[in-house]
Amino acid sequence: MARKLRIEYSVGFYHLNCGRRGETVFHDDRELFLATLAQGCARAGWQVHAYCLVGNHSDRVLETPKGNLVAGLN
Repeated sequence: MARKLRIEYSVGFYHLNCGRRGETVFHDDRELFLATLAQGCARAGWQVHAYCLVGNHSDRVLETPKGNLVAGLN
């Protein structure tokens, strides 16, 4: 079953999380994840207000000043 489409706001704050059903996501590559996140946020113009990297998932609170959440995820 597909998930519901995200509602996008012109300026929005979003809590994003990702994980794999309790499987380990991070081993020794947290720095790579953070570098990739920084590059993506710079490209999309997002601001990261908080993040948490746990072994089996990650959480982020992002602000999208341009209202481009879906476009920035691609």
